[in-house]
Amino acid sequence: MNWDRIQGNWKQATGKAKEQWGKLTDDDLDVIAGRRDQLAGKIQEVYGIAKDEAEKQLTAWENTANESWFTETKKHN
Repeated sequence: MNWDRIQGNWKQATGKAKEQWGKLTDDDLDVIAGRRDQLAGKIQEVYGIAKDEAEKQLTAWENTANESWFTETKKHN
């Protein structure tokens, strides 16, 4: 799946991002607003990891994206 699809459906993708990187807050994700470079930077900052490691994690996460991310119904607020 390409990043444009994730960015275009960012509200739905934030739940998956929080599952992957639990230290990211709702506010962090709101500010990131689907921008890949912002997400990579925030992962790097919050987890205290190198830029290449943050990119590696982000690429792996991006590669797991599928249509179910965007069609699931939220069960709670």
